[in-house]
Amino acid sequence: MLMRCAALALAFTATLTPAKAEAVADFYKGKNIQLVVGYGPGGGYDIYARLIGRFIGKHVSGSPNVVVQNMPGAGSLRAANYIYVQAPRDGTVIGTFARNMPLMGVLKDNPNVQFDPRKYTWLGSPSSGGNDAYLLFARKDSAIKNSKDLLNKDMPALVLGGTAEGATGNDITILLKDALGLNLKMIAGYPDSGALFMAADRKEIDGRFVGLSAVSSSKPEWLKPDSQMQVLLQFARTTRHKNYPNVPTAREIAPNDRARALVELAEIPYSLSRPFVAPPELPADRAAALQKGFLDANADPEYLVEAEKLGVDVSPVGAKEAQIMIDKLAAAPADLLEYIKKLQ
Repeated sequence: MLMRCAALALAFTATLTPAKAEAVADFYKGKNIQLVVGYGPGGGYDIYARLIGRFIGKHVSGSPNVVVQNMPGAGSLRAANYIYVQAPRDGTVIGTFARNMPLMGVLKDNPNVQFDPRKYTWLGSPSSGGNDAYLLFARKDSAIKNSKDLLNKDMPALVLGGTAEGATGNDITILLKDALGLNLKMIAGYPDSGALFMAADRKEIDGRFVGLSAVSSSKPEWLKPDSQMQVLLQFARTTRHKNYPNVPTAREIAPNDRARALVELAEIPYSLSRPFVAPPELPADRAAALQKGFLDANADPEYLVEAEKLGVDVSPVGAKEAQIMIDKLAAAPADLLEYIKKLQ
């Protein structure tokens, strides 16, 4: 993993000439970079943001200070719009938002979306999801005990919680309920990830879709053998996660090729598990400095130690890889995009 981080970081080494590097250093010296987080404190996105925020300034010429600002709202849509429309386009603002925001931008079915995901200045993601999984956690005292029960319409529906309309967990619940025929019911409107963890603990809901890395860092007791929670399904995995060899993936239980294709399309954003961007149209030298600094931060030995302590995945995706993924999403077959649009 460390070798992969270092190799990715080296890819940007030659992008800044000495003169441009000096200009970047002069610009950032004594300045703050605002790191906008589309969710409230304590969730997986916030944990990654604060970890990146501690190290990226160290790896940008001029060593700017990084200040994390939480900007929750509409499942992080508020932050995504702010970064694209309102934030200064000078390299003093970067941010992170839900992994499904690029898909929302491609679908263009939400009138509140004000961004084109292809035009952000992409920094990448600290996690590609290669060591992660998006899991359906359910209470052990719920009626549904396994994936077979999820397909049984005679069983009571598994009640899941979600945040605002359009948020990641909500979209996946709707997609899998429709495309795979899973017996799920969604209660949306919880303010953030922390509230969803609490709702499950209080038995207000039966469970939730959430990333394994987020649970590891924010709710590790859910992963203990005596936990009140169990995992019923894996999403964003081509194969079963090594920790859950007996839990099927969504692709495995897809009833036909079309359903499987829909699942695979919806899983593309999960290769950008924690998207980091800057606004469009940044000065080229500052964009390159931020992109290099982002990868260098992910290769920093101290960062890797802290990430391990927090239990978060480090399998970084750089700016070029991120842009390729976004372009692939935008080029998906129109009929599949239209189908997903109808589910929103």
